[in-house]
Amino acid sequence: MRIDVLTIFPEMFRSPFAAGMVRQALDRGLASLHVWDLRDFCTDRHRTTDDYAYGGGPGMVLKPEPIFRAVEHVRSAGARVILLAPQGRQFNQEIAWELARERQLILICGRYEGVDDRVRQALVTDELSIGDYVLTGGELPAMVIIDAVVRLLPGVLKEEVPRDESFASGLLEGPQFTRPAEYRGLKVPEVLLSGHHQRIAAWRRREALRLTLERRPDLLERAELSAEDRRILEELRREQREG
Repeated sequence: MRIDVLTIFPEMFRSPFAAGMVRQALDRGLASLHVWDLRDFCTDRHRTTDDYAYGGGPGMVLKPEPIFRAVEHVRSAGARVILLAPQGRQFNQEIAWELARERQLILICGRYEGVDDRVRQALVTDELSIGDYVLTGGELPAMVIIDAVVRLLPGVLKEEVPRDESFASGLLEGPQFTRPAEYRGLKVPEVLLSGHHQRIAAWRRREALRLTLERRPDLLERAELSAEDRRILEELRREQREG
């Protein structure tokens, strides 16, 4: 996969991907990351990337010309051109899997009061947001998307991407434990020490359902649930009501 990032602050991308799983994927050629300074696509002597908004109002707007030139410079056939913007659909694990199947992603990092809307009209195939809060620009959302997508690429993880990770199955992942079996009076659940794989799997599924019900019940509306899952949820809801 090739990833191109268009930004007026390319230096922000140096440290986050200097180590860790994404760095390893880049070093192994499983993905390539190209960060472009939009100022390099300006034609005026001051390398101007923003201007006042037509109609007035506070703040500046990113100009269309450098963005058009940058996208046209890096875009190959079939590329997904993504604008990071608060108006976009909210990024989630399902979208991460969707993007991981693409050959090229172009991420446009908005700034200030936004991007000239002609960019959205003529170039953009997707608009994404990472949540309902305000950031200073699209750089951090771009980093989040890169991290979430690259780890899903074939060969990045030593093992196949676990489908029981949080959100991968539509549920939050249950609690995890490691050695020692007891620490400061806190013990690992006995079932995890039993070596009984079916009981362990059943316990983990129940804990995933319990945690999701307690913390993100909205996820249950679209999760794939079996008849046994629904029975367990009814039991858990009853326990909640009884305190």
